[in-house]
Amino acid sequence: MHSLTKDMLDKLSNNTIHVVKLGHSTVLLKVHGEYWLLDPVFSERASPFSFLGPKRFSPTPISITDLPEIDRVLISHNHYDHLDKAAVKQLAAKTKQFYVPLGVETDLQKWGIEPSKISSFNWWQEQETEHALVAFTPTQHFSGRGISDTNNTLWGSWVIKSKEQNLFFSGDSGYFAGFKEIGNKYGPFDLTLIETGAYDKDWADIHMTPEESVKAHLDLQGKIMVPIHNGTFDLAFHTWIDPLERVTAASTANNVALSTPQFGQIFTINDAPIHDKWWLQSFK
Repeated sequence: MHSLTKDMLDKLSNNTIHVVKLGHSTVLLKVHGEYWLLDPVFSERASPFSFLGPKRFSPTPISITDLPEIDRVLISHNHYDHLDKAAVKQLAAKTKQFYVPLGVETDLQKWGIEPSKISSFNWWQEQETEHALVAFTPTQHFSGRGISDTNNTLWGSWVIKSKEQNLFFSGDSGYFAGFKEIGNKYGPFDLTLIETGAYDKDWADIHMTPEESVKAHLDLQGKIMVPIHNGTFDLAFHTWIDPLERVTAASTANNVALSTPQFGQIFTINDAPIHDKWWLQSFK
């Protein structure tokens, strides 16, 4: 893991999209000078309880306190490993705008976020920002934070398309025809951040195998693929290095340019793929 500081981030140029994986599906972007945070989860556990549930293997490379002011937080859906109540409450004072799926605005308002700072999105809904078009696109998944609210809110993925660069963030999904539809409408993508982890034969409709993640990247017309949703929490029965080992093999077999940066490692959207099997060293 690479430690991050606000000074390091502020020194990055404002003429491109910089990318930093912070853990699981949490990604920090610097979009032409603006800081965007995707699915921010900073708590020790991906759980409604502080004492029970999947515990992170390592801390995030930077704390919320040390982050710069955030222009936009984008949420894919309301599961605990993607929507962290404690993180949202901490981010409230330093975030200008929250972009969320339809229905999730209710939770954020309960947690103290001003309604004027929240924009909710239906599938295929777009919004132009100063530096990029943002579109909320479908996935094959579900939502819910308890036993009584299943699918009361929407879930999905995000397209971030600037004048010169194009990024896709998958959220969670089973493999489905929608990836081709998104690719045809918004692709090709310079970089895809694709869910690769927490899969099981009994969850085939809602989470992809690593091989399916590579297929999704190809359907999206992606150039470079970065696997996310792994290496942070133990959420399935497979070993924690299995997603990265299998996606490496599948990408090689399909001539896909796979990039595997460490948590906290800064790269730009058009950088050459990072070929670092950091998980093998971490596993020893």
